[in-house]
Amino acid sequence: MIHTEITGEVAVLRLRHGKANTIDTELCRELADTLAEVERGGQRAVVLTGAGEMFSAGVDLLRLHDGGPRYITEFLPALSDAFLALYGFPRPVIAAVNGHAIAGGAVLAAACDRRVLNAAHGRIGVTELLVGVPFPLSAMEILRSAFGTSALSELTLLGETYGGEHALARGLADELAEPEEVLPRALELAHQLATIPPKTFAHTKAQIHRPFHERIAEHRTGDDAHVEQLWSSPESLTAIKSYVDKVLRH
Repeated sequence: MIHTEITGEVAVLRLRHGKANTIDTELCRELADTLAEVERGGQRAVVLTGAGEMFSAGVDLLRLHDGGPRYITEFLPALSDAFLALYGFPRPVIAAVNGHAIAGGAVLAAACDRRVLNAAHGRIGVTELLVGVPFPLSAMEILRSAFGTSALSELTLLGETYGGEHALARGLADELAEPEEVLPRALELAHQLATIPPKTFAHTKAQIHRPFHERIAEHRTGDDAHVEQLWSSPESLTAIKSYVDKVLRH
């Protein structure tokens, strides 16, 4: 599900999971494990990208629908753990957003330190409420950290997706690149940041992230339990089924 390629001091992690690189329990666990392996291996930076024409379409709703409450109980903690493993990775992480980064895919991009977006075919958006479920606290705080509190309401409540200059203007992407240049530019940035002494970079990154990590640590237990109840409620399961039937099964 995750292919790792070492390029000098940079590890390129490529999501390879179905047509849309959707997120399920197994992908979450593999991402966390792979990041731990990269850290142990001594690589000084990471580039995260997707296989094919999609960065990630977010949570695997078909799996969610078919698995029901039992799967949700297993999946949500793994999802938060994966987001936090990426967000808390002590070395530079660049998102090469080669295609759409939607919902959970947008959170993966937000958890990286910089985002290079495909100018011709790449949109970023947080569409979870359109499906009928809320994000866990970890995802919301990562989005707040990356994009700011003032942008969070528009992103989450309206559920729109933004590409090109619109994504750049809203701070959802740091740079635009032509399709064939997305990965090379992300690698260039990764190699550039890899020249910073690792302990210095890690400490500065931890300083930037500290308020968000503290809020997550303080409130995650209670909020995650409430989010699980909401995802597992008959109302939410009906909304998920309606979305799956309308959008994904056709």
